[in-house]
Amino acid sequence: MEKRLGFVGIILEDRKKQADAVNKILSDYGENIVARVGLPYKEKNCSVITLTVDITTDDLGTMTGRLGNIAGVSVKSALSKQNSQNK
Repeated sequence: MEKRLGFVGIILEDRKKQADAVNKILSDYGENIVARVGLPYKEKNCSVITLTVDITTDDLGTMTGRLGNIAGVSVKSALSKQNSQNK
């Protein structure tokens, strides 16, 4: 299956409770993560993570599904229409 370029947005409602579980999953998919930006919002005890990924649709679905199954974690993603090897 072909990899495609895309992004993933993740919101942790309670970063102290959810960070370990989220980081474990992201570590499992580290070879697919091109860039990661994490912004803790201390005033609200939450965090936003934005990923740039180069990943297959199957792996993206599995990764985002695992992340979305963590209580208090919201995930949205999108992939390019063309595979990342076309250029």
